[in-house]
Amino acid sequence: MPKFAANLTHLWAELPYLDRFDAAAEAGFEAVEVLFPYDAPAPETQKALQRNGLEMVLLNAPGPNYTGGARGFAAIPGGEARFDYDMRRAVRYAQALGARFIHTMSGVADGPMAKETMIANLKRAADNLPDGLCLTLEPLNALAQPGYFLSSFDLAAEIIAAVDAPNVALQYDSYHAQVITGDALGTFEAMRPLIRHIQIGDAPDRSPPGTGQIDFKALFAAIDASGYDGWVSAEYTPQGRTETGLDWMRI
Repeated sequence: MPKFAANLTHLWAELPYLDRFDAAAEAGFEAVEVLFPYDAPAPETQKALQRNGLEMVLLNAPGPNYTGGARGFAAIPGGEARFDYDMRRAVRYAQALGARFIHTMSGVADGPMAKETMIANLKRAADNLPDGLCLTLEPLNALAQPGYFLSSFDLAAEIIAAVDAPNVALQYDSYHAQVITGDALGTFEAMRPLIRHIQIGDAPDRSPPGTGQIDFKALFAAIDASGYDGWVSAEYTPQGRTETGLDWMRI
């Protein structure tokens, strides 16, 4: 079986933020990810990680846009300065928390200029990224994120190839893969050489693994067979209390 991490943005969402780390450790997780940890001072999150012996795997960039605008600027022509600012902030948090991966969000855009902008931004960010960090690109389905630029795996592969940097890779999410392609397993197998981080949730509505369309027994077997040895992060909406719905870990 893969080694599982808990996405604390989704799991134990009924608890105060810092208490979620305790709950994850009590449930047996050894690693966590938080999509947007920016609301809490980094030292508070550090303490929650340390007291539970947890590894921080990933965070998202950019943080929430408190002006109410769109989130994500990597593919926005004219938004280069904002992208650079957000990346510096994300890198500071990632280094403080020990996270290896920064999911770099494209934002809402379309057309050739958006692609060119994203490639140029990622090249610049990759050149300036401290050692030990990796930028990940995650295709998001258009039903969940209308207008989101990076909405296909083929496009993500094209951008990764164009950036051509060892610290820029693919983030595979089973929920998004199933909604986008109709074949989460086939997408994983086709994209495996580019994948550096994995998240799981069932389709069509990001429910717990084993409650929807995806064959997770087959997917977990494929992950193991592929030689992937990173974390597989549980990013789904629990049906009831999180701790009573973890049977999927024994599929």
